[in-house]
Amino acid sequence: MRPTHPGHLVGILVVVALLTWVVIQPVYSDLPLMPWTAIPTVTLLAIGEGYTAWLTKARIERKPGTKPVEPMAVARLAALAKASAYAGAAFGGIFAGFGLHTAQLLDRETPRGEFFVAAGSLVSCVLLVCAALYLEHSCRIPKEPEDQERD
Repeated sequence: MRPTHPGHLVGILVVVALLTWVVIQPVYSDLPLMPWTAIPTVTLLAIGEGYTAWLTKARIERKPGTKPVEPMAVARLAALAKASAYAGAAFGGIFAGFGLHTAQLLDRETPRGEFFVAAGSLVSCVLLVCAALYLEHSCRIPKEPEDQERD
C-alpha cells in the first residue's frame, strides 16, 4: 500500500466542494437544516485516531512499557487511516460547498447559522484527515540503523 498524498486529498476536497456548491444553488431552499452534530462526532473520531496513532507508534518503536503490536492490527489501522483520510476529504468538500453557498447569504439568519455549522464541520473534517495521516505515518515500520546510514 502506498502512502496517501496530501495533494490528492486537497484535490478531492476542492472538486467535491465545487460540485456541492453547483448542485446546492438551485435546491438550497428545499433542503432541511444542516445538523450541528457532525462537529463533535467527527472531532471525537479525529481524537480517537490521533490517540491510536500515538499508541501505535510507541508500540511499533517498542518503547519501554508497551506491548508488541500484531502485524495484522497495524495493517488494519493503516487501512482505517487511508479510508478516514479520503472520507474526511470528501465530507470536508461537502461542508465547504455548503459554506461557499451560505457565505453569500450571511445577511439572513438561517443561512448564517448554517454557514457556521458548515465551517465547524469542515474544520473537524480537516482534523480527521490530519489524524488519519498521522495514524498512517505511525503504522510505518521504522528504519533499521544501517538503513538510515545509507540514506
